[in-house]
Amino acid sequence: MPTTRARLGRRPSSSSYSSTITTIVFVSLCVLGVWLLTSTSVVPPKSTTRTSTTDSTPSTTSSFTSTIMNAHKTISNTVKPTPVFKDSQGDLPDDALKTGDTNRLQDTSEIDKLQTDVSSDITKDSGGGGDALNVNVDQSLQGNENVKPKEEKKNVNPVVAENAQGLHGTESVDEQEKQKQLETQTSEESSITHKQEAEQITAATGKTTTGKEKAEEDVSLDSGNDAHGVATDNTKNILSDHEQQKRLEQHQQQEDDQMQQKQKQPEEHTQGVTSKDQIKHDEAPLVKDIKIQNDHKAPVNLTNNTPVLKNENHKTEIIVPKESKESKKAWSTQADQSVNQKERRTVGKNNQDSSIPEQNWQLCKVEALADYIPCLDNEDAIKKLKTTKHYEHRERHCPQEPPTCLVPLPQGYKTPIEWPKSRDKIWYHNVPHTLLAEVKGHQNWVKVSGEFLTFPGGGTQFIHGALHYLDFVQEAVPEIAWGKRTRTVLDVGCGVASFGGYLFERDVLAMSFAPKDEHEAQVQFALERGIPAISAVMGTQRLPFPSGVFDLVHCARCRVPWHEEGGALLLELNRVLRPGGYFAWSATPVYQTLEEDVEIWKEMSSLTVAMCWELITIKKDKLNSAGVAIYHKSDTNECYEQRKQNKPPMCKQDDDPNAAWYVPFNSCMHRVPSKETERGYRWPVEWPERLQTPPYWLNRSQVGIYGKPAPDDFAADLEHWKRLISKVYMKGLGISWSNVRNAMDMRAVYGGFAAALRDLKMWVVNVVNVNAPDTLPIIYERGLFGIYHDWCESFSTYPRTYDLLHADHLFSQLKKRCKIVAVMAEVDRIVRPGGKLIVRDDSATTKEVENLLKSLHWEIRKTISQNQVGILSAQKTFWRPNATAAPT
Repeated sequence: MPTTRARLGRRPSSSSYSSTITTIVFVSLCVLGVWLLTSTSVVPPKSTTRTSTTDSTPSTTSSFTSTIMNAHKTISNTVKPTPVFKDSQGDLPDDALKTGDTNRLQDTSEIDKLQTDVSSDITKDSGGGGDALNVNVDQSLQGNENVKPKEEKKNVNPVVAENAQGLHGTESVDEQEKQKQLETQTSEESSITHKQEAEQITAATGKTTTGKEKAEEDVSLDSGNDAHGVATDNTKNILSDHEQQKRLEQHQQQEDDQMQQKQKQPEEHTQGVTSKDQIKHDEAPLVKDIKIQNDHKAPVNLTNNTPVLKNENHKTEIIVPKESKESKKAWSTQADQSVNQKERRTVGKNNQDSSIPEQNWQLCKVEALADYIPCLDNEDAIKKLKTTKHYEHRERHCPQEPPTCLVPLPQGYKTPIEWPKSRDKIWYHNVPHTLLAEVKGHQNWVKVSGEFLTFPGGGTQFIHGALHYLDFVQEAVPEIAWGKRTRTVLDVGCGVASFGGYLFERDVLAMSFAPKDEHEAQVQFALERGIPAISAVMGTQRLPFPSGVFDLVHCARCRVPWHEEGGALLLELNRVLRPGGYFAWSATPVYQTLEEDVEIWKEMSSLTVAMCWELITIKKDKLNSAGVAIYHKSDTNECYEQRKQNKPPMCKQDDDPNAAWYVPFNSCMHRVPSKETERGYRWPVEWPERLQTPPYWLNRSQVGIYGKPAPDDFAADLEHWKRLISKVYMKGLGISWSNVRNAMDMRAVYGGFAAALRDLKMWVVNVVNVNAPDTLPIIYERGLFGIYHDWCESFSTYPRTYDLLHADHLFSQLKKRCKIVAVMAEVDRIVRPGGKLIVRDDSATTKEVENLLKSLHWEIRKTISQNQVGILSAQKTFWRPNATAAPT
């Protein structure tokens, strides 16, 4: 009993002593552990390598180490935080600190390594408190899940930062501040470098980043940095300085290549194209012609002054070619060449319309009534002429002030008959003249058949039809080759132009002309039939054409005294006839033996020999009881140099053969071009290749109208008009092109508008303005035709003779020289009721024209306005002042 009690009494004493020792040791170990953790738990700020841990900790801590590592493994499997980096200002992106997004990690092994390093540090330096430490770790990590920091954070891995903060809150304030400054400075320097690279890459690729994309970029660029933003040994996702520079240079080169590619793709001037047809308009103006942009807005009706066409997925900008300043110096104009024009032109200076008042249109009170041609029916000027021996009264005499009145319609006027039926018959009331039928009816010119005037297709020299006559001429000289070698023809004294009308079947264009004389409206008959013609006379002035442009000149009983006055009139034909071209003369002196005819033939023979024209053949047509003499113009100067007498004389060097606007005849001959680079040295390529072939004499050193080398300008202009017409004019202007036969381009440049319409059953006369670059020789060289004119004056045609007028940037230029109201009155005079006008000009001018057309009661079909450029399509009605009659 005592023994038991003694043992029991000693046990408490020994136990108390052991507990005391254990407590002291435990406290000491805790203090030592806390001290060790305080001094070693934070990674040195400028360390570039991680110190490997050792197993120097006492074995008594093994269970504690195991617990900590298990806790970290659990955390790693459930929460994989994203490394967060400061931007260049040290601020965190809004959504930079997020957990649970495994797609944000570029290399998860890097995160696991950081976690393992922290665990090793804790295991090495901790002496106990395993459970408590486990709880602290869980709470520290879980408490920061999906929470955006409210204060500035260091550029460190969140696992390291949170564990360091959660486990060692006893770190001194001074040490924390120093550490914070070092970390901030280092992370900012590293972050700035990567941020600049990211911005350059974004600029090169054209990519803009959202907040989320920005965070992802930061991860991809900076995931190889340690907790302080300093590069670590892991270089898989890190760019060295050399690699960074190389990458930046590659992106810069890519950006430069993209910019150069964009510059090589000029914007093109059309509308209504699809995305598959994106256009490259190469001209400097032509150059800018049309730009296609994707736009998913709904289409807008063209009649509402909007630029969107039917294609609902696209929006088209109207970009219009502009003439280069250099071209104005490189190209001469008719106004410069024709010095006499300066004396004749008194209208147009200081006549610019600053505003257009509402018009009170009135009918013209003139003797010519419905056939009024202001520059040919100027009775006051004609009465003042001293002589009419050389048909001066049939030449142009324009009023000092262009008229602003309207020409009345003939009584009973109807919509013209369409081509090709119009070639054979027209409405009598549209051209109510019967004298020509009475005088020339037996020669099958024209006949009256009820309400129609019919045209059997004959003429004085081809009573049995023009087609037989055309074959007859080509059989006489096969080298003529209608529609191949011979494309442009001048028909002198044309009558009703049946010769030109049937040449269309041979793919030949004929410019027919005759005076407004006692034959009563023969040119009006031609135009009403759908055959090109102008009212002109060979009197005292040059014809309004360049030199050497017609492949063949034709005269069938044209009543022109070629042999008189030194052959002045025949010398004018020599001027406009191409070197190597033909003159076909079908007249009684060729095949009759009357005394007068024989005398004329002798004089013509002497004259043509002196002019170095070679008589190729004289052939008689038994069917028509007629004949034709065909001459060939010399294509060299050899004959001129071998002549014994200088008659006709050679022209002086300062005599410009291309000057043709109000220039009097000069009875002389111009030398034939002798240099390969000169126009006229060789014949153009055959039709139809010549339509699209730049003339051989266009020099690449010469600046084109739109700023490119002239041959490139020519080609680009054609492509521009092809696209604009096919995409806009054909589909978007409300025009039924099948009803268009007689057309005029009021301001032609290279003739691209006419060339693009070649496949239609229509013809286009190209007007080159006298104050514009003289490109009319180019137009003829490509197998088209045209005329010089000044739109401050009236055109030499009858009223109601054109189905369509096209004015590309014409009116804005005319406003500087003459009254736009008078020009619009001339447009109204020329266009038929039911005819169309297309205007393409700056928006302000287009609006002025639109207002004037509305005052004329024209129907505005379509309007487009965009980027200060407008397109207008309008149709003339039957309205006349004080007249309401209009056919149904």
